[in-house]
Amino acid sequence: MKKMYLVAIVWSLFSFAKAQTYTVEDLEAQFLQNNYLLIAARFNIGKAEAQIVQEKLWPNPTLSVGEINLWTNKGSEQMSNIFGNWGKTQQIAVELEQMIETAGKRKKRVAIKGLEKNAALFDFEELMRELKKELRQTINNLYKIKEAETQLENMVQLYGQLREQYERQSQLQNVSRADFFRVHTELTGLQLEQVNLVNEKADALHKLKVLTQLRELELEQIAFPQSAPELSQRLPLDMMDIAKDQNIGLKRQENELNIARKYLELEKAQRRPDVYVNVNYDRGGNIMNNFTGLGFSMDLPVWNRNKGNIKAAQLTIEQEKTEISALQWELENEVQKMTRQIQQFEQVLQKWPSEQMEEQAKMIENYRRHLQNKQVTLMEFIDFTQSYRQTQEAYLEVLENYKNTYEELQYVVGKDF
Repeated sequence: MKKMYLVAIVWSLFSFAKAQTYTVEDLEAQFLQNNYLLIAARFNIGKAEAQIVQEKLWPNPTLSVGEINLWTNKGSEQMSNIFGNWGKTQQIAVELEQMIETAGKRKKRVAIKGLEKNAALFDFEELMRELKKELRQTINNLYKIKEAETQLENMVQLYGQLREQYERQSQLQNVSRADFFRVHTELTGLQLEQVNLVNEKADALHKLKVLTQLRELELEQIAFPQSAPELSQRLPLDMMDIAKDQNIGLKRQENELNIARKYLELEKAQRRPDVYVNVNYDRGGNIMNNFTGLGFSMDLPVWNRNKGNIKAAQLTIEQEKTEISALQWELENEVQKMTRQIQQFEQVLQKWPSEQMEEQAKMIENYRRHLQNKQVTLMEFIDFTQSYRQTQEAYLEVLENYKNTYEELQYVVGKDF
């Protein structure tokens, strides 16, 4: 009895998992939580933060020990022992040196590392938005495949029935053998399209599984939106301003410009030499037996004033400004182009009201009855069904391009509407 209960519980859990459905929002949540590429990209942000911490540290002091004598000669002076009975003639020199950076070089490098962290954040954001766009476009593709699969299945079923009827009638010599072969050829073409559609569905589902890490996901578990809204109504009036402020490529380029400016500040600071402060102790090496002294050293900026690096940094700034201008011009044209495309797709879709599509589907059954009553010829029936299928395929193609263009626009602008 216990085994039966256990089997029942396992079967219930399996049935629940099998029947679980996912909305588009659920799939996006799974993508953000489980996608391995996003998880790996987060480590780049952590590494950039660690580099900022490292850059804030002062350079280590340098300890030098020298002038150690391992032997003595007759002219050696004797001093007090270092410890015990050893060290009367032992000489040693110890120096401790610390470099002190001038002109705020360390702070400038920390500022550069902070901007490089921003670059890692922009890379992560771009990857996330690009994968999210791919996720949504894959869902759009699967919706088209699902609708096409249903329509194709109906056509295959219809022509399968016709093939059986025409095969019987041709054997009875009520219809020509040529008509039977026409029906058979049309059915074979439809079945081949089914095979191609199955392969296309498998590829799209594989991509969606990789993005969401839902290994058991099936097409039947996806809850697609019932209708396509007028997406152009969602577009904000100040979309161009939002694009200039939110576009990932433009933000990254502006960040590169800020990095170039900070490098220019650092190169100018390199003109001022760093100072090395030292403390040294000398035992038995001078007129004082135990001598402690202070000192410093620095490079004299006589021959090298870092002019070449400063000039290169200035040219880099001008180069980054030019690239920003080019990106802004390209961004404006891209946003305008895709906005027009969305509006054009909407105009085309509005010419395909659902009532007319349902009416065309009913007309197929009417044409089939007319075919049986010999009110239309077989070629007229085949032409009508092919025309119907081409219309449906064109509608689904336009609908997918419409949704995909909207996702492309959101990606380019850098914000979901």
